[in-house]
Amino acid sequence: MFHHALPNKTVIIGAGGHAKVIVDILRHDPHVELIGCIGHDPHATVLGLPVLGGDELLPALLEQGVRHAFVAIGNNARRHTLARHAESLGFELVNAISPRAYLASGVTLGTGVAVMPGCVIQPDTRIGSYSIINTGATVDHDGNIGIACHIAPGCHLSGNVTVGDESFLGTGVSVIDGMQIGESCMIGAGAAVIRPIPSHSLAVGVPAIIKRTLS
Repeated sequence: MFHHALPNKTVIIGAGGHAKVIVDILRHDPHVELIGCIGHDPHATVLGLPVLGGDELLPALLEQGVRHAFVAIGNNARRHTLARHAESLGFELVNAISPRAYLASGVTLGTGVAVMPGCVIQPDTRIGSYSIINTGATVDHDGNIGIACHIAPGCHLSGNVTVGDESFLGTGVSVIDGMQIGESCMIGAGAAVIRPIPSHSLAVGVPAIIKRTLS
Protein backbone atom coordinates (compact mmCIF):
# COMPACT_ATOMS: atom_id res chain seq x y z
CA MET A 1 0.00 0.00 0.00
CA PHE A 2 1.38 3.40 -0.97
CA HIS A 3 1.17 6.36 1.40
CA HIS A 4 1.32 9.83 -0.11
CA ALA A 5 3.20 12.38 1.98
CA LEU A 6 1.07 15.20 3.30
CA PRO A 7 1.96 18.70 2.11
CA ASN A 8 4.28 20.67 4.38
CA LYS A 9 2.52 23.34 6.41
CA THR A 10 4.35 26.53 5.46
CA VAL A 11 4.25 30.11 6.72
CA ILE A 12 5.29 33.08 4.59
CA ILE A 13 7.41 35.60 6.49
CA GLY A 14 6.47 38.87 4.81
CA ALA A 15 3.19 40.34 3.60
CA GLY A 16 4.07 42.87 0.90
CA GLY A 17 4.31 42.81 -2.87
CA HIS A 18 7.12 40.24 -2.96
CA ALA A 19 5.03 37.97 -0.74
CA LYS A 20 2.22 38.08 -3.32
CA VAL A 21 4.49 36.59 -5.96
CA ILE A 22 5.76 33.91 -3.58
CA VAL A 23 2.23 32.95 -2.53
CA ASP A 24 1.22 32.64 -6.18
CA ILE A 25 4.21 30.39 -6.95
CA LEU A 26 3.87 28.15 -3.90
CA ARG A 27 0.19 27.57 -4.56
CA HIS A 28 1.34 25.55 -7.57
CA ASP A 29 3.54 23.32 -5.38
CA PRO A 30 1.69 20.17 -4.24
CA HIS A 31 4.21 19.68 -1.43
CA VAL A 32 3.29 22.98 0.24
CA GLU A 33 0.24 23.91 2.30
CA LEU A 34 0.24 27.66 2.96
CA ILE A 35 -1.21 28.54 6.36
CA GLY A 36 -0.71 32.32 6.38
CA CYS A 37 1.73 35.22 6.35
CA ILE A 38 3.70 37.04 9.00
CA GLY A 39 3.28 40.82 8.80
CA HIS A 40 2.42 43.98 10.69
CA ASP A 41 -1.31 44.19 9.88
CA PRO A 42 -3.25 41.20 11.26
CA HIS A 43 -6.38 42.36 9.41
CA ALA A 44 -4.71 42.18 5.98
CA THR A 45 -4.60 39.35 3.47
CA VAL A 46 -2.11 38.41 0.75
CA LEU A 47 -3.93 37.01 -2.29
CA GLY A 48 -6.56 35.79 0.16
CA LEU A 49 -4.04 34.29 2.59
CA PRO A 50 -4.46 35.70 6.11
CA VAL A 51 -1.81 37.75 7.87
CA LEU A 52 -1.49 35.95 11.19
CA GLY A 53 0.49 38.57 13.09
CA GLY A 54 4.10 39.54 13.71
CA ASP A 55 7.39 37.67 14.12
CA GLU A 56 6.57 36.89 17.74
CA LEU A 57 4.16 34.19 16.49
CA LEU A 58 6.90 32.06 14.94
CA PRO A 59 7.75 29.95 18.04
CA ALA A 60 4.05 29.21 18.60
CA LEU A 61 3.63 28.16 14.97
CA LEU A 62 6.49 25.69 15.39
CA GLU A 63 4.77 24.24 18.44
CA GLN A 64 1.61 23.85 16.35
CA GLY A 65 3.48 21.76 13.78
CA VAL A 66 4.27 24.41 11.17
CA ARG A 67 7.83 23.38 10.33
CA HIS A 68 8.43 25.13 7.02
CA ALA A 69 8.75 28.78 6.04
CA PHE A 70 9.68 31.11 3.23
CA VAL A 71 11.07 34.59 3.85
CA ALA A 72 9.40 36.88 1.29
CA ILE A 73 11.19 40.17 1.96
CA GLY A 74 12.67 42.21 -0.89
CA ASN A 75 15.50 43.91 1.04
CA ASN A 76 18.56 41.67 0.86
CA ALA A 77 20.06 42.34 4.29
CA ARG A 78 16.69 42.12 6.04
CA ARG A 79 15.80 38.90 4.20
CA HIS A 80 19.17 37.39 5.14
CA THR A 81 18.70 38.27 8.82
CA LEU A 82 15.13 36.97 8.99
CA ALA A 83 16.02 33.76 7.16
CA ARG A 84 18.85 33.01 9.59
CA HIS A 85 16.51 33.79 12.50
CA ALA A 86 13.82 31.44 11.17
CA GLU A 87 16.36 28.66 10.73
CA SER A 88 17.73 29.23 14.23
CA LEU A 89 14.21 28.74 15.60
CA GLY A 90 13.98 25.41 13.79
CA PHE A 91 12.12 26.20 10.57
CA GLU A 92 13.14 24.52 7.33
CA LEU A 93 13.10 27.04 4.50
CA VAL A 94 11.44 25.90 1.28
CA ASN A 95 12.29 27.06 -2.23
CA ALA A 96 9.74 28.87 -4.41
CA ILE A 97 10.41 27.79 -8.00
CA SER A 98 7.89 28.82 -10.62
CA PRO A 99 6.75 25.96 -12.86
CA ARG A 100 7.29 28.41 -15.72
CA ALA A 101 11.01 28.78 -14.99
CA TYR A 102 13.68 26.64 -16.67
CA LEU A 103 16.48 25.14 -14.59
CA ALA A 104 19.05 23.23 -16.62
CA SER A 105 21.10 20.19 -15.64
CA GLY A 106 23.59 20.73 -12.87
CA VAL A 107 21.92 23.79 -11.34
CA THR A 108 22.24 23.80 -7.55
CA LEU A 109 20.06 25.83 -5.21
CA GLY A 110 20.46 26.75 -1.57
CA THR A 111 17.46 27.07 0.75
CA GLY A 112 14.82 29.77 0.67
CA VAL A 113 15.51 30.58 -2.99
CA ALA A 114 12.92 32.25 -5.25
CA VAL A 115 12.96 31.68 -9.02
CA MET A 116 10.19 33.60 -10.76
CA PRO A 117 8.27 32.91 -13.99
CA GLY A 118 10.22 33.21 -17.22
CA CYS A 119 13.65 32.71 -15.65
CA VAL A 120 16.31 30.61 -17.34
CA ILE A 121 19.19 29.23 -15.28
CA GLN A 122 21.73 27.36 -17.36
CA PRO A 123 23.94 24.33 -16.53
CA ASP A 124 26.25 24.16 -13.52
CA THR A 125 25.07 27.43 -12.03
CA ARG A 126 24.89 27.82 -8.26
CA ILE A 127 22.23 29.99 -6.60
CA GLY A 128 22.96 30.75 -2.94
CA SER A 129 20.42 30.52 -0.14
CA TYR A 130 17.77 33.24 0.26
CA SER A 131 18.45 34.68 -3.23
CA ILE A 132 15.84 35.97 -5.67
CA ILE A 133 16.05 35.37 -9.42
CA ASN A 134 13.23 37.64 -10.48
CA THR A 135 10.82 37.61 -13.41
CA GLY A 136 12.39 36.89 -16.79
CA ALA A 137 16.00 37.03 -15.58
CA THR A 138 18.60 34.73 -17.12
CA VAL A 139 21.78 33.34 -15.60
CA ASP A 140 23.97 31.51 -18.08
CA HIS A 141 26.28 28.52 -17.57
CA ASP A 142 28.65 28.21 -14.60
CA GLY A 143 27.25 31.23 -12.79
CA ASN A 144 27.74 31.70 -9.07
CA ILE A 145 25.12 33.81 -7.30
CA GLY A 146 25.87 34.36 -3.62
CA ILE A 147 23.70 34.33 -0.51
CA ALA A 148 20.72 36.72 -0.26
CA CYS A 149 21.23 38.31 -3.67
CA HIS A 150 18.49 39.84 -5.80
CA ILE A 151 18.72 39.55 -9.57
CA ALA A 152 15.86 41.85 -10.61
CA PRO A 153 13.41 41.37 -13.51
CA GLY A 154 14.92 41.22 -16.96
CA CYS A 155 18.56 40.92 -15.93
CA HIS A 156 20.84 38.92 -18.22
CA LEU A 157 24.04 37.39 -16.88
CA SER A 158 26.39 35.73 -19.36
CA GLY A 159 28.44 32.63 -18.53
CA ASN A 160 30.87 32.38 -15.61
CA VAL A 161 29.52 35.45 -13.81
CA THR A 162 29.98 35.68 -10.03
CA VAL A 163 27.78 37.85 -7.81
CA GLY A 164 28.75 38.29 -4.15
CA ASP A 165 26.48 37.92 -1.13
CA GLU A 166 23.68 40.47 -0.63
CA SER A 167 24.25 42.21 -3.96
CA PHE A 168 21.37 43.75 -5.90
CA LEU A 169 21.24 43.96 -9.71
CA GLY A 170 18.49 46.35 -10.80
CA THR A 171 15.96 45.78 -13.54
CA GLY A 172 17.48 45.03 -16.93
CA VAL A 173 21.14 44.85 -15.89
CA SER A 174 23.40 43.02 -18.37
CA VAL A 175 26.69 41.39 -17.35
CA ILE A 176 29.25 40.12 -19.85
CA ASP A 177 30.98 36.76 -19.62
CA GLY A 178 33.34 36.11 -16.73
CA MET A 179 32.63 39.26 -14.71
CA GLN A 180 32.85 39.35 -10.92
CA ILE A 181 30.57 41.55 -8.84
CA GLY A 182 31.54 41.77 -5.18
CA GLU A 183 29.48 41.57 -2.02
CA SER A 184 26.79 44.09 -1.04
CA CYS A 185 26.90 45.89 -4.38
CA MET A 186 24.06 47.81 -6.01
CA ILE A 187 23.98 47.90 -9.80
CA GLY A 188 21.52 50.45 -11.19
CA ALA A 189 18.72 49.53 -13.57
CA GLY A 190 19.77 49.09 -17.19
CA ALA A 191 23.50 49.08 -16.46
CA ALA A 192 25.95 47.08 -18.56
CA VAL A 193 28.70 45.51 -16.47
CA ILE A 194 31.83 45.03 -18.60
CA ARG A 195 34.44 45.39 -15.84
CA PRO A 196 34.70 43.76 -12.39
CA ILE A 197 32.85 45.59 -9.61
CA PRO A 198 34.46 45.57 -6.13
CA SER A 199 32.42 44.87 -3.00
CA HIS A 200 30.22 47.62 -1.52
CA SER A 201 30.01 49.57 -4.78
CA LEU A 202 27.17 51.52 -6.35
CA ALA A 203 27.57 51.27 -10.13
CA VAL A 204 25.31 52.72 -12.83
CA GLY A 205 25.27 53.38 -16.56
CA VAL A 206 26.35 51.92 -19.89
CA PRO A 207 29.02 50.85 -19.37
CA ALA A 208 28.60 50.59 -15.60
CA ILE A 209 30.73 53.12 -13.71
CA ILE A 210 31.32 53.05 -9.96
CA LYS A 211 29.71 56.13 -8.40
CA ARG A 212 30.54 55.60 -4.76
CA THR A 213 31.27 53.10 -2.00
CA LEU A 214 28.29 51.91 0.00
CA SER A 215 28.55 51.83 3.78
